[in-house]
Amino acid sequence: MSEQVFHMAGGAEPPGRIHHVALVVRDLDKALAFYREALMLPVTMTADMVSDRVTMCFLSAGESKVELIQPTDDSTGVARFLASRGEGFHHVCFEVADLASELTRLAAAGITLIDDAPRRGAEGPVAFIHPSSAHGVLVELIEAPGGPAWAALGMAAEAAGASVGPDPGLAK
Repeated sequence: MSEQVFHMAGGAEPPGRIHHVALVVRDLDKALAFYREALMLPVTMTADMVSDRVTMCFLSAGESKVELIQPTDDSTGVARFLASRGEGFHHVCFEVADLASELTRLAAAGITLIDDAPRRGAEGPVAFIHPSSAHGVLVELIEAPGGPAWAALGMAAEAAGASVGPDPGLAK
């Protein structure tokens, strides 16, 4: 068995915490009934991501989160995933300090990226690694609040609120 070694380059750091685990669902309200009521996970945010054609909801689980994703358009990758694989695990998201630098390091190591630059996500700058480079798992990277991509994407004001607790208006 050959082992490929990836070197940490120029101050690169390993990912921090698991930011969230994402689950694709057919009906967000029904899924919320289980996760919020049966498991008592508090809702921290809901959002319609028009650009991604999904509705998502984040629930707090200790220092990490569970993201529920419902496609809003049958032609999207998330909808095709749901149609072919059913409800369940979609991706894992790791928090990194400097997303652009991490993408540069991964690309130089031959990792296949879906996003070669940070883009706006519901909770901060994000980018995805193709499952073909991650042993069949879709991997999302999100930049920690206040990192350089927040300012580059004009999200600096949002970073200040990123570490704030749940929105009291979302509690049911």
